[in-house]
Amino acid sequence: MPPVEDHPLRYATVNELHARPFPALDVPSTAVFLGFKEPVDAANRDRGRDLAHLTALIDRHGGAHPQPGANHYSGQIGRSVLKWESHTEFVTYSAFASGVSARPFDPAEDWVFPEEWQAAAPGLRLTSVLIRIEPMPDTEEEVLRLTESWFVPESLALSRVVDGAAVVAGDFRIDESGHMRFAVFVRPGTGPRRVGRIVQRLCEIETYRAMSMLGLMRSRDLSARLNGLDPRLSALVAGLDTATSAETTLHDLLSISAELERLAVQHTFRFGATRAYEAILVQRVEVLREERIEGRQTFGEFMTRRYDPAMRTVKSTERRLEAMSERAERAAELLRTRVDVERSAQNQRLLESMDQRADLALRLQHTVEGLSVVAISYYAVSLASYALYPAAKAAGLSKEMLTAALVLPVLAMVWLAVRRIRKKFH
Repeated sequence: MPPVEDHPLRYATVNELHARPFPALDVPSTAVFLGFKEPVDAANRDRGRDLAHLTALIDRHGGAHPQPGANHYSGQIGRSVLKWESHTEFVTYSAFASGVSARPFDPAEDWVFPEEWQAAAPGLRLTSVLIRIEPMPDTEEEVLRLTESWFVPESLALSRVVDGAAVVAGDFRIDESGHMRFAVFVRPGTGPRRVGRIVQRLCEIETYRAMSMLGLMRSRDLSARLNGLDPRLSALVAGLDTATSAETTLHDLLSISAELERLAVQHTFRFGATRAYEAILVQRVEVLREERIEGRQTFGEFMTRRYDPAMRTVKSTERRLEAMSERAERAAELLRTRVDVERSAQNQRLLESMDQRADLALRLQHTVEGLSVVAISYYAVSLASYALYPAAKAAGLSKEMLTAALVLPVLAMVWLAVRRIRKKFH
């Protein structure tokens, strides 16, 4: 019996499911998270530069290098565990270390990612997060006191998560050190892997929030361009039935359509990516399974109030671009129809003119036929007189009498011959 042959990608697809395990974090501990994005399209991104940048960080601590072409890495650097992931548009670095600093969210906690190393990154820093993980205080009042002293109360999001396993808090603001901060208070008895999943979810929420908000910045720029094109398109559409030169109007309309198509090509990928990132963020918030604490807003409510309007703006701009493209296309079709109708009328007038010319030509032909009968008869009479003159001389007829006698018969014969030829053609 022949051996069973596996698909060449079977193991690769299964291994991909387990390539990025959640970290296992003790309590207390500290997490530092960075995200970098190159200012180029994903298709033009050089992933080799990202690997080289990761290797430069590992070499500072004498760790093992990643595999060539790798898109994820995990290893020990100093007293921290480093986790690196390469995504379609960005790369992320996570460092997890046991213990917390005496000063909450001390900027020195990001020592594992030196500033000069960050400055040499292939891309630009998109997000930077400090997460403080410590045991749950004895009372909720203590949790509220700590979080309100660490974060801005106006934008503080606070909730129990994962069936009460922890309390997470954050205000989604960047502090004076350039970091966004989150706090995780862990209930006793919660396992390290569950803590790692909670921390990972917070990092992902911030990452995908930042990536999706790039679509808002692009939509604002696009809205300004559409504001300039919309009046031009509306004016052209309004004047379709009164425009004096359809060809000129069609040229202007095609120019607007080309500009709209160019804008669609420039922004389609970003808008599609924004939808994908938004869906991931919503899913990450949902899996936290939040519970409200003392009437404070949850992460889900924060996103509904602060984040959802931005995403609706992006979707509205995308729909506006599509609607304007469709309007331009419909207007172009109407204008082409008008041009076709005008050209059909011109062709009809041309055909009528050709008919008139043909009729004139036919009349002229008849006139020419009459003249040609006379001319042919003239030459025929001359030839016949030359041919019959000897016989006429013998009969005592003069040349003049012979010519006069031949005129009518020859003229009649030529006329009948021309008429017969004309009947054959008609």
